[in-house]
Amino acid sequence: MKRVFGVVALAAAVFVAQGASAQTLKQVKDRGVLNCGANGQLAGFGLPDAQGNWAGLDVDVCRAVAAAVLGDAKKVKFVPLTAKDRFTALQSGDVDLLARNTTWTESRDTTLGLNFTGVNYYDGQGFMVRKSLKVNSALELNGASVCVQQGTTTELNLADYFRANKMQLKSVTFADADQTVKAYDAGRCDAFTTDASGLYSERLRLAKPDDHIVLPEIISKEPLGPSVRHGDDQWFDVVKWVGFAMVDAEDLGVDSKNVDEMMKSTNPEIRRLLGVEGNFGEQLGLTKDTFYKVIKQVGNYGESFERNVGSGSPLKIDRGLNKLWTKGGIMYAPPIH
Repeated sequence: MKRVFGVVALAAAVFVAQGASAQTLKQVKDRGVLNCGANGQLAGFGLPDAQGNWAGLDVDVCRAVAAAVLGDAKKVKFVPLTAKDRFTALQSGDVDLLARNTTWTESRDTTLGLNFTGVNYYDGQGFMVRKSLKVNSALELNGASVCVQQGTTTELNLADYFRANKMQLKSVTFADADQTVKAYDAGRCDAFTTDASGLYSERLRLAKPDDHIVLPEIISKEPLGPSVRHGDDQWFDVVKWVGFAMVDAEDLGVDSKNVDEMMKSTNPEIRRLLGVEGNFGEQLGLTKDTFYKVIKQVGNYGESFERNVGSGSPLKIDRGLNKLWTKGGIMYAPPIH
């Protein structure tokens, strides 16, 4: 999501990541629980309810990895992390995996000792305004005041967009996301900007959500995905292929409801995915039925999307770019061969 400037200052901690021994899979198995860094405050991606039950698109990444490695999607300890401390927590080994609506960028990929394992949500920065403003496009925001979180790529993208379109901007900046949303809700600015997924999520927190609309323009690329430490290729492969398998399952028509019946399929790819033939799971240091357990317990990518952020959720976000490549989107995974 937002990239907080100064993250390169964390590079000193990269020594920990670079020196990580290829032991994460063994450590998780021995511990019997996956430590997963998550958001904790973003509906649809990572948020616990009043009883402490976590839900979200990123939460499902953690649960899927736990199902693959430990055989039980419930064996996860969720560690709530702020945008500021998320990378340090992964580098230091406090978490085994970071799944916290984090944008894959060149600097993060090359200077922080991280490996992004893929993209589980293609996002982009957008704008939210009150319907009473009668604005239908971000290009109509000339001279508007815009609430934005300070010291983020969101702030930089905002300035660039207004400058490129020769519009006057009044930025109203705040130290954290919570303050930014509250200021917008209180009427301190005309518009609020962050990742589009965040706009839909934060709108639920406003005093009168139905009084606000998300404008159609997307002004940046924000590929969000999980990451692991450098230095452990086996763990990198495990987390990467759990994500790929969920996308491939949807592509092949395999879901949590029909997976048992699909075990009888004659389709070679489905048979390899579910461990009926071949050694897909074993190649990762797991079991043949690894991805059967993932799909049975967590579901395929489409199921996860719909219940967390799509039509089956309060957010009701259109899949857009996150549709499968065969459905007009760009969600695509390598084949299982």
